[in-house]
Amino acid sequence: MVVEPVTLDGRLVRLEPLSLRHLDDLCESGLGGDVFGWYIDPVEDRRGMRAWIETALRNAETGAELPFATIDRATGRAVGSSRCMNIDRIHHRLEIGSTWVAPRLRGRGFNSAAKLLQLEHAFERLGGVRVEFKTDSLNERSRAALLAVGATFEGIFRDHMIVHDGRLRHSAYYSVVSAEWPAVKAALAARVERQSARV
Repeated sequence: MVVEPVTLDGRLVRLEPLSLRHLDDLCESGLGGDVFGWYIDPVEDRRGMRAWIETALRNAETGAELPFATIDRATGRAVGSSRCMNIDRIHHRLEIGSTWVAPRLRGRGFNSAAKLLQLEHAFERLGGVRVEFKTDSLNERSRAALLAVGATFEGIFRDHMIVHDGRLRHSAYYSVVSAEWPAVKAALAARVERQSARV
């Protein structure tokens, strides 16, 4: 499973390799709201966003992550981000995570379209057998979104992480496996069509 930087093109969004040239757009899209409220280490200002991008780029250099900027095809502006992470090349699995989109675009297909592109890449180009997702067990919006894209709830990892305020986080795990992908793809593509009709 050869994982390297790539641009993924869709009708609504384009996922391109994350870089510091996306900093201004991501600050505009992600700061000042609730985007990072559930993150282990929330991003609160421009300096924090720059550090967040730089960490992703360092992880990409080691091959541990494949970070993307989510580009609105209509405007050419970065409106969010996502990553392939916890990449296991031996067992052909990876996690899609650290995903967000500008609050003003929620429910309009951008998140679903980004997930569709990443899942297509994982299963159809990388030969993945499993894609997993995790979120804070208390994050009901994220959990509902994962079910909506077709992922299966697998269970809770108790006391899995320590968040910035010292709280012990339980992580809810979800996955899509290769045998499920054709049905998940069809349903997710239809969801993107329905949601993008609102744009």
